[in-house]
Amino acid sequence: MRDSDGAQIRNSYLQKGALSPANIALPCLRVPEMPSAHAFFSLNTILWCFQHITLSSFSSQPILYSYFRSSCSWRVRIALALKGISYDLVPVNLIKDGGQQFSAEYKALNPMQQVPALKIDGITISQSNLSVLKQMGEKKMEWAQNCITSGFQALEQILQHTAGRYCVGDEVSMADLCLAPQVANAERFKVDMGPYPTITRINKALLELEAFKISHPSRQPDTPAELRA
Repeated sequence: MRDSDGAQIRNSYLQKGALSPANIALPCLRVPEMPSAHAFFSLNTILWCFQHITLSSFSSQPILYSYFRSSCSWRVRIALALKGISYDLVPVNLIKDGGQQFSAEYKALNPMQQVPALKIDGITISQSNLSVLKQMGEKKMEWAQNCITSGFQALEQILQHTAGRYCVGDEVSMADLCLAPQVANAERFKVDMGPYPTITRINKALLELEAFKISHPSRQPDTPAELRA
């Protein structure tokens, strides 16, 4: 994505009158400024778009290219659900056929060959992948456990000063959108959650919310039968 595409997204919605405080249904998802443009945008950019736009802002329904188990895809699905934005979901299986993200068709859409990718009015923004896990080979379990444990040790301490029902008080924030998928990763990679009671409590509360339920990896169109809720 070129730097100009970021400005194109913002200017498009400014011209439509879609950017106004009245359109921000979830103040806790606010990102103060449009993230600086680089080769491809991050999750923050996607959330920036969501916080400033309404359903009427789109000339066509957004398309989300997603993989059920991708934690970054789940974050975007949560954000879409919280904002009440309907979208068409196109599954991209990161394992089947050697990885469908490497197909010529998908590469034309997203040259980075990663998920998620969100197409809004002809503009595609993207982030993520499991490329690092693949590079770790047989050590991926150990690597994942170490990374998650290191992060959770710090987060558990931080939450002592910020948490209410959720990560920051009693409103859902961007931190919560990141927490639930990471706890799912922890469970997948068999991380002992005993030392993290606050994270565990918040995650349980988040999974009771409809937006987190309907976007959960176990409830996606491409979820294998054995992993469905």
